[in-house]
Amino acid sequence: MMVSIKDIPILRGDNYNEWYKKLDLFFTMAELDWVLSAPVPVEPERPVREEDVTDVSWKQTELAYKASKQRYDTDHAKWLPANKKCWAVVKNTIEPAILRAISDFPTVVEYLDKIRSQYTGSSKTYATQLIKQLVTERYLGGGIREHIHRLVNINNKLKPMDMEFKLEHIVHLVFASLPKKFDNFVVNYNMNPEKWDIEKTIAMCVQEEERIKTAHGGSINYMNKKRNNKDIPSSSKGKGPQLAQQHRPKFGQAIVEKDQCLHCKQKGYYKTNCPDYLKMIMKK
Repeated sequence: MMVSIKDIPILRGDNYNEWYKKLDLFFTMAELDWVLSAPVPVEPERPVREEDVTDVSWKQTELAYKASKQRYDTDHAKWLPANKKCWAVVKNTIEPAILRAISDFPTVVEYLDKIRSQYTGSSKTYATQLIKQLVTERYLGGGIREHIHRLVNINNKLKPMDMEFKLEHIVHLVFASLPKKFDNFVVNYNMNPEKWDIEKTIAMCVQEEERIKTAHGGSINYMNKKRNNKDIPSSSKGKGPQLAQQHRPKFGQAIVEKDQCLHCKQKGYYKTNCPDYLKMIMKK
């Protein structure tokens, strides 16, 4: 078996999605996943003969009951041990404190539904964190292919909660995460009516990164160097506020304060934490 019980993390409260993902994979590889979707076999009720029922009709009723009972016996004989196996796996991958806090149910499906209902709130919090990470992620080097794979992986974690982005939106988030050295590349894409999928986006971004590296002698640094006193000419030192105003970053022609958002121009936070900007991204 490719996946063992040891590969399933212990459910501790903050890792529900990862736990259920591994648990579902184990059930699939063990060919026990049908227990989670198949209805529980229900034993047919033995018929009672009424006074006005003819012998012929009663015989047909008995035959139908025997056929139903035989199907039930077969299905139940298959379902019962499979349900017990799933129960054993689930109980052995849950922290004892959580296990004692949840009542037992006759089927593993009911038990898993109970666990899911208790972790809905934490799942929403987790989804919020993933979405914020997805829209604020920036590429700072280390391989553009790995960076795009990381964004896709974050989006895939939102799928079990039905909150994932469309892949065309991920492509736009990829371009929004690229550093300034890719500006011409981004402009060319925006002017092109063709829409790229993830595979083509990766291929073209890798090609562009190689071109940039070649233009910079085989290496490239995406990190912005902070200015310090060594970068300021000695003749300018000691000029106080006038010098600070001179070296303050600008947006267009207007001077931007150190803690001013480049999107809404409000002070106290940056663009990556701007509520209006994040709302705009989510709406798109």
